[in-house]
Amino acid sequence: MQYLINQPRSFLGKNLKEQISWHTLKDYAFIILGAFVQAIGMRLFLIPSLLVSGGISGAAQIIQFYTNWNVGLMVFLGNIPLFIIGWRYLGGIRFALRTAMAVVFFSIFTDWLVYFLPSDGITADVVLQSIYGGVIYGVGLGLVYRGQGTSGGSDILCRIINHYLGIPLTQTYLIVDAFVVLAGGFSFGWDLALYGMVVIYVSGLAAELIAEGNSMFRTAMIITQKPEIVSHKILSDMERGVTILNATGAYTDQPRPVLYCVISRSEVNKLKSLVSEIDPKAFMVIGQANEALGEGFQPLKR
Repeated sequence: MQYLINQPRSFLGKNLKEQISWHTLKDYAFIILGAFVQAIGMRLFLIPSLLVSGGISGAAQIIQFYTNWNVGLMVFLGNIPLFIIGWRYLGGIRFALRTAMAVVFFSIFTDWLVYFLPSDGITADVVLQSIYGGVIYGVGLGLVYRGQGTSGGSDILCRIINHYLGIPLTQTYLIVDAFVVLAGGFSFGWDLALYGMVVIYVSGLAAELIAEGNSMFRTAMIITQKPEIVSHKILSDMERGVTILNATGAYTDQPRPVLYCVISRSEVNKLKSLVSEIDPKAFMVIGQANEALGEGFQPLKR
């Protein structure tokens, strides 16, 4: 810290600019790669099998069925009015720029890959098409999320609906995707519409896995009469940090220290056994955390 303080402002400014530039380039790389992977999923599995993926891209598939217009071009044109209307709900210029980039590259790649990939896909099995199409499309979407962007379309529309009607985002996503799948059912048949729901579910799981990782951690809150001994054993035997929270029992009105720690899934039984041996009357709550950043876990990054 003292080293940074003693450096001239020009050095700090240059170093900060380099760091920001590196992070920005990495985000852009994630977005472009994610758009490319999404387009592969569309061209190789979803479009040949008439499986509607929901959102603007799903609507574009339905329109193409009747007009033979390019899917990528329709995705781009369909996002323009939504982007203009939803500009103020996109989280600022930085977020909006990344969203625009994701939409543009996805549109370009979707129409460009038609010249390189087989128009009928690589399998005629609709089950395989829905699973693999959903996974690949979801992986691409997750990469876009890792780049701090969104896929536009339904993301923008759901934010607008949430703002004006107060409907929770999770429900608005369900409503928008269900409407598109319903339209797909009338156009392509209800069997394919049901498989489209599989695509939406699988792609959502894949996107979440790529964007947030598969490292599910556990949080533990422990109320015990022997907080010093328990915390010491956690620190020494499990090598996990412990935070002591000052609390008061509502019934007894007495001070009740609460121990808080984050552990991996495999360490839950070890923690329960450790606490039980020291204080069998202790009260413990085990919760779930999607990510743990900082000392002892993944480095804390932007």
